[in-house]
Formats: sequence, structure tokens, C-alpha cells
Amino acid sequence: MTLSTDKPPSATPQEHLDAVTRLLAQQRLVEDFVRRQDGDGEKRGLVESIVHKQNLAELQKRLDGLHPADVAFILEGLPLEERLVVWGLVRSDRDGEILLEVSDAVRDTLLADMDSAEIVAAAQNLDADEIADLAPDLPVDVVQDIIEAQDVHERAQLQSALSYPEGSVGALMDFEVVSIREDVTCEVALRYLRRYDELPGQTDALFVVDRDDHLRGILPLKRLLVSDPEIEVATLTDRDVVSFSPDSEAEEAAKAFERYDLVCAPVVSADGRVIARLTVDAVLDFVRESQEAQELAKVGLREEEDLFSSVWLSAKNRGPWLALNLCTAFVASRVVGAFEGSIEKLAALAALMPIVAGIGGNSGNQTSTLIVRALALDQVSAANARRLLAKELGIGVLNGALWGSVLGIVAWLLYRNVALGGVMALAMMLNLVVAALAGLFIPLAMERFGRDPAIGSSVFLTFVTDSMGFFIFLGLATVFLL
Repeated sequence: MTLSTDKPPSATPQEHLDAVTRLLAQQRLVEDFVRRQDGDGEKRGLVESIVHKQNLAELQKRLDGLHPADVAFILEGLPLEERLVVWGLVRSDRDGEILLEVSDAVRDTLLADMDSAEIVAAAQNLDADEIADLAPDLPVDVVQDIIEAQDVHERAQLQSALSYPEGSVGALMDFEVVSIREDVTCEVALRYLRRYDELPGQTDALFVVDRDDHLRGILPLKRLLVSDPEIEVATLTDRDVVSFSPDSEAEEAAKAFERYDLVCAPVVSADGRVIARLTVDAVLDFVRESQEAQELAKVGLREEEDLFSSVWLSAKNRGPWLALNLCTAFVASRVVGAFEGSIEKLAALAALMPIVAGIGGNSGNQTSTLIVRALALDQVSAANARRLLAKELGIGVLNGALWGSVLGIVAWLLYRNVALGGVMALAMMLNLVVAALAGLFIPLAMERFGRDPAIGSSVFLTFVTDSMGFFIFLGLATVFLL
């Protein structure tokens, strides 16, 4: 029994994953059925072996026809045992491409299933910059074996790529550079290009250099193709070029790619020589990975946690963040505990105080999100900080007055207590002002101390808005109602 693998070309990665999951489930079902049958054990084992091979062949045929990114998606969506079954069916010459596509956590599980020789063989099909992407996840001795397996030219490139830290342009750069001298004609340039079987991906321009490979500008391919063949390259060259040093921060390079709509940009040495290039696909991968890491870090998760990690590993990964939340929640509870007497005398306070804290937290998160985004885009400076503060305070007062009045009226309608409605309205406005201040200053403070403002801001913001919300509301109630 096998499942047909005929799929339309437009099949989505999720459809491929569903089909692979069905194949694996069908294989288990048939093998279990064969095992339960009475009869000769040798014949039963033979039937089981035939069915097993038939299903695996069907599954391998499907995997062979998929893009490495789609195979990576399938591997990430399977539990560990089934993931390793599928990984064992992937052709060895595709291992390296797929390892580049999967998440860090899944990559670790796949590498753990490979021996050193298999890892070195997988790396042979990769470029130096791609091997450098994998290197942080590999044992040191395996990385050394990979380096020694390269030829002299590739070894020098790989050692260069490995010398730059993660998060730098040097760690992302690609050594497939197409450059042309500025003193040749367009006809010569076109003859030079025809020597390639195909141009490197993301090539939209040639890097124009002098005799010593110093960058002089770029020549867009769309301009080269329509120009008179007798015109010199120098006359068509764009001199205003965005270039990067290998030591530049990848985050800054990503902003430049977005700002100037770049597809490819030269990477130059300290003396201005073209040594590599940075492409938009590498930048997009970096941005995606950075955003994923930030999203996980916001709630205390690390990239090391696989979706199908063991209970123990997942609990250990999430524990420190929960401990921090426990500490902040305990402090907030002590604020409430200080007003136990007031709550006992007026039970309505217990029902209303979460509203004040919750709305304050939401408002603070809005401010915090905008400030974190502005910090990422370098839009916050000492010159505009006061204006931002005035704006956020104004928004806090306006929203506090508006929604505080609405909640004050609701509180009066529920409990027929005018004073309680007034306390509710005033507490709401004051807590929204506190939320605005916290949403502004917490990210700025984290940035000032060298911490990523996107990581951890929400915990401290919730702590401030909850604690101050309880304190303001219960304090005002104690003064004016009891």
C-alpha cells in the first residue's frame, strides 16, 4: 500500500508536510497490521520488509522533487523520531543545502545523527560563506576537517569568513564577485560575461575596478546590455556606490539595503579593494533570523528549543523567564496585600482594580513597541527625546481622561457610588500616564545599558503598570472612600 505522490506544481510546503505525515502514518499502520497477522514468521518478516521499502521509496521520491527549503519545512514540522527517518532518506548531496535552511534547533538534532565524515561530505557542496554559517553549530575538530578538505583558494576564503564574528557583514558576505576593469569597452565586458556558465545569483550590476582591484563604481547590467558596444565602461559607471567593510554591523547593512533598495553591494577592504559582495538574500535571512530570535526572547525562549524538544529541555529553557515573572508578580501581590483592609471594607475594589492595571499594560505596550521600533531605525536622539516625552504624556492624559471617564461611569452604574466612579476615572488617567513614562523610559534605559530593548521590556513594563495601577487605585480608594 502506498500513497500517490502526484501533486500540482503549486503545492504549498504545508501540503507537502501533510503528505509526508500521511505516508509515515500509513507505513506504521501497514507494518503494525503485518506484525499482528498469524502465520510463518519468516514470511511475515519478508512482507513487512517489502512494504517498508516500498513506502520509503515513495517517500524518498517525493523528497527528491522538493526544494531544500521545503524539505527543511517538513523536517521542522515532524517529531524527532519521524524527522530522523525522513532525514535518512535525503540524498547525501543535498544534506548541506538543507542544513542551511532548517532552524538552529532542528539543525542540532540532524547534526547529532551524522558522523564527522558525513558532515564533512555535506560541506563539500557548499560555498565558503555557507560553510561559515554552519560552523558555529559544528564541533571544532569537524570544522578543522572541513577546512583541510578545501582546495587552497577555497580554504583561504573559508578562513577569512570564519574570522569575522556573527552579526558582521564579513559573516554574511559572498565571495562570488563579478568585476570588470573601467578602461575596457562594453563589448569586452559582454565577452567576459559570456565566459560564465551562469552569473552568480542576485547579480544586478558589475563591480568596476582599477588595475589593483580598487572599487571605482558599479555598472548596472540593464545599462550595459543596451549601451553601444564601443563605449568605455568608465563612461557608464555609477560612482555613488553603497559599499561595506567586512567589519560593519550586519544590522546597519540591512537598514542600508532597505533604504536604498539594494540587490547586491560590494564589500571592500580597508584599502578599498573589492574582496566580496553582500546580497539581498543573505540580508533577508539575517533579518528573519534576528526577528525570530527577538520574538522568542520577548517571552523568554531561546532558539535552542525545538518545537518537539523533550519536556525537560523545554521546561529548563522557559524556567528562568518564569522565575523573573514570579518575582515581579510577587512584588505586585505585596502592593495589593498592603491594602487588604481597604478591599475587605469595599469588595468592589477587588473586581475593578485588574481593569486599571490591564488597560495600563496595554497602553504601555503600545508606547514601548513604537519606541523599540524607533530605536531599531535610529530615529531616537537626545534632540527629539523631550518632544517624544511630551507627545506620549499628552496621549496618556487624553486617553486617560476619555477612557477613565467611560470606566468611571460604568463603575457608577454598577455600584451606584459616585465617589467610586471618580476614583476609577482618576486612577485610570494616572496609570496611563505612568504607562506612557514606563513605555518610553524602559526601552531607552535598556538601550543605554547595552541591552536589547526588544528583549525584556514587556516584563518590566507589566511589572510597573500592574504595581502602580494597584497602588494608585487602592491608594485613592483608601483616601477618598474609606
